[in-house]
Amino acid sequence: MIDEVIQKQTALVWLWLSMLVVALDQLCKWFIASRFELFEVYQLGPMLELTRLHNTGAAFSLLAQAGGWQRWFFVGLAGTISIAIVWWLRGLPARGHPWLSVGLALILGGAIGNGIDRVTHGHVVDYLHFHWQQWYYPAFNVADIAISTGAIMLVIDALMQTRRIKTAAR
Repeated sequence: MIDEVIQKQTALVWLWLSMLVVALDQLCKWFIASRFELFEVYQLGPMLELTRLHNTGAAFSLLAQAGGWQRWFFVGLAGTISIAIVWWLRGLPARGHPWLSVGLALILGGAIGNGIDRVTHGHVVDYLHFHWQQWYYPAFNVADIAISTGAIMLVIDALMQTRRIKTAAR
């Protein structure tokens, strides 16, 4: 009986992780927005600072100067990706694909977190800003970390899957 229930479960059981990412992302953004003025800097160490920035574009401020249409394009893209990921998780068994399932859940949480910002503010609040001397890496947030980590996990899963297929073919 329990085995049947487990076999019927899908990777949607990982949605808790997506919601945790959204909650943590929104909490951090609220903290920064409520305590920092735009462009205000607080040095955390020799290479890291908290800086409230608003990004109307995508990663690395891609399309930030596009004139406003990009807001709804990115909202639509986040919505489409979110629906596709939920559909994908729905088709995966709860067990047997941990890297893929967790990676997808992280990407979903990040997409929703940044999507909320775009809908409610028209921009994404970024605040983690690494730098080395005069070189500054683009600022990012918890949602961006989740998306990047999830993407890395998908690549690792694909590499592991390729290795399993090659090993099975021998």
